[in-house]
Amino acid sequence: MHFNLADLFEAVADKVPEREALVCGDSRSTFSELDRGANRMAHYLRSRGVAAGDHVGLYMYNCNEYLEAMLACFKIRAVPINVNYRYVNDELLYIFDNADMVACIHHREFVPHIARVRDGAEKLRLFVAVDDNSGEDLAAIGAVDYAEAAAGQSDARDFGERADDDYFVLYTGGTTGMPKGVMWPHKNVFFAAMGGGGHFSPLGPCTTPEDIRERVGEHPLVGIALAPLMHGASWWYACIQLLAGNKLVLNHNRSFDGEQVWQIVADEKVNAVQIVGDAMAIPLLDALDANPDRWDLSAVFNVGSGGAIFSDAKQDAFKRHFPNVFITNAFGSSEGGQMGMDNGSRKNTTGLGNVSRTDYMDVIIDEPDQPRRHAKPGETGIFARSGYIPLGYYNDPEKTAKTFVEVDGKTWLLTGDAATLEEDNSITVFGRGSNCINSGGEKIFPEEVEDALKAHEGVFDALVVGVPDERWGSRVSAVIQARAGVQLDLASVQEHCRKHIAGYKVPREIHLIEVVPRAPSGKPDYKTAKAFALAGDGRVV
Repeated sequence: MHFNLADLFEAVADKVPEREALVCGDSRSTFSELDRGANRMAHYLRSRGVAAGDHVGLYMYNCNEYLEAMLACFKIRAVPINVNYRYVNDELLYIFDNADMVACIHHREFVPHIARVRDGAEKLRLFVAVDDNSGEDLAAIGAVDYAEAAAGQSDARDFGERADDDYFVLYTGGTTGMPKGVMWPHKNVFFAAMGGGGHFSPLGPCTTPEDIRERVGEHPLVGIALAPLMHGASWWYACIQLLAGNKLVLNHNRSFDGEQVWQIVADEKVNAVQIVGDAMAIPLLDALDANPDRWDLSAVFNVGSGGAIFSDAKQDAFKRHFPNVFITNAFGSSEGGQMGMDNGSRKNTTGLGNVSRTDYMDVIIDEPDQPRRHAKPGETGIFARSGYIPLGYYNDPEKTAKTFVEVDGKTWLLTGDAATLEEDNSITVFGRGSNCINSGGEKIFPEEVEDALKAHEGVFDALVVGVPDERWGSRVSAVIQARAGVQLDLASVQEHCRKHIAGYKVPREIHLIEVVPRAPSGKPDYKTAKAFALAGDGRVV
């Protein structure tokens, strides 16, 4: 047995085979059923020539088949690749080709999208379609129905030995350019992003693979992952739940609706709600405000966020609805895994959160024409991680060299998030340094200003960007989605912000937009927001 995600899952499935593992809409699976289904798909893929190291695309909405197919890949040492279901021609072809996919498991409705670009992906030869009642013609790409492919296949575990360093590739959109494929060895992602199996156990992280059996609790918790599984934070949370022997609930709806989510939470008696920042927090809170006492949510004791900003205002709002709820706000990235967790007690009120400095977590100073070095107390640099980190970016040695660097003989991952090493040897995280606004020599982090804006009762959502300024170089510009029926003006927004942040950080202009641009995962689309501001669209005084 190895620190391989297939090995670990099989050990858990053997310990609690009849325990419910996965719920998505009308589909429900016990651990045993999920394991046997993955075995059947693994046998099918292997029968069609998919071998160890081959890349298999997962091009689906949330569904049980997504995780079943992921496990099937792991079982035969193939490499699953997440595909963003919002991609269109150029983006879709890029990921098919850049990832060297040989197979793609997809929802049936995506057949036309695949048909338009498949000829440009030379290695892609096998298509397996999960039925969704769309009625798309499978013959258009020579696809086979998922259920038919699995039918008649063996559900035995007659697979070869696996390894700690079997890997999968997580494609991350980023803020510029095409997606980057982060190559994660199983052991590394298990410890970096999944707590080494110790999230729910007083025994702490595993020291041997066999320890995973002892980390399975007697009383399983029920957790819901609200982001699409194609998003790293949701995929990791799903694995954390399954490897703890807990029940994982997925949001099966194709759009995010607060009322629908709370109905699922009530029906499944969910204990932990996992969101991706304010983009999900806002509609959830609005649904609670509009429907007092509609649902029995007494089972909820944790609201956790990861992957995007979770503002103080929204955390406080959840506490008003759930007085005894435990709030968690995780810091991390597709490349860094989970790098720390803030439970609301910040040591520095100007940052997004505060985490501990360790031998494997630090601030690196990366200045032009200077050797990279560790920060000294009081210095601001780049949030960095060592130890359990990815191998690099797939098919991209240039970006790998810029992100995975050597400092004092050890390889460090530069996350891109700006951070300060405090005098008490802790680290304050500010946000993505590439989006930092330099106004008259003062550094302003957009996330901090966004946090202040979203504490305004008339602001539904907001992104902050820097636009050119003749005097100051850049000035702070806010792109705001106002709440229905609310009229916002610059002076009142500025007055509100001055109660929360220093004057030089206050937006100098605001632009009202119908919907703040975000990715399906909830991550901000700063590029589109900046273009909106530069064009002068929606500007109010």
